[in-house]
Amino acid sequence: MEVPPNVGALGFCGIKCKGRCSKASVQDRCMKYCGICCNTCKCVPSGTYGNKDQCPCYRDMVTGKGKPKCP
Repeated sequence: MEVPPNVGALGFCGIKCKGRCSKASVQDRCMKYCGICCNTCKCVPSGTYGNKDQCPCYRDMVTGKGKPKCP
């Protein structure tokens, strides 16, 4: 199986997460969790907030406490 081109800070996930987190108050935390979610789900919703229905995997990831994991 071929490795997708979206793995890595400068690849697809890095670019998409930078846009997604551009208005976040805590940039490093947003980028960390967005990156984890993107690498798992292979997608990031458009915009800086909401639109999570575009990527159900990203939308449905939760923390151990049952709260949304992905920004």
